[in-house]
Amino acid sequence: MTHYQKLLKISTTAKSFYNITPKVEAAVTESGIETGLCTLFLRHTSASLVIQENADPDVLVDLANFMAKLVPESDKYIHDAEGADDMPAHIRTVLTHTSEHIPINRGYLVLGTWQGIYIWEHRQHSHLRELVIHISG
Repeated sequence: MTHYQKLLKISTTAKSFYNITPKVEAAVTESGIETGLCTLFLRHTSASLVIQENADPDVLVDLANFMAKLVPESDKYIHDAEGADDMPAHIRTVLTHTSEHIPINRGYLVLGTWQGIYIWEHRQHSHLRELVIHISG
């Protein structure tokens, strides 16, 4: 079995979705692995990985609006050392994921037609996020 690993550093500018699909696809191509599994791991507790709609941006807006209602920043939290958005960001990450697994077939990610891979930044300010891509096959 062959293994390939790459660390990506992704700059975020604010709370939003960042489409990383092309970067992950490039890593799969670089790996040379034709059949296997791509594991993604985001090394943070206030941002998430999601596989979601990549055609209609309204889906992402609706998701962000829903999450803002579900986990409001206006609530009082004990942990607020890094600002009012910090604890809500941790809760949002618990409700989503920090890792994803995507099969590889014929050298390509086996994503659905309308699926894209996103880092979902839950904080208000810019951050440098680290994504570990591990490909085996």
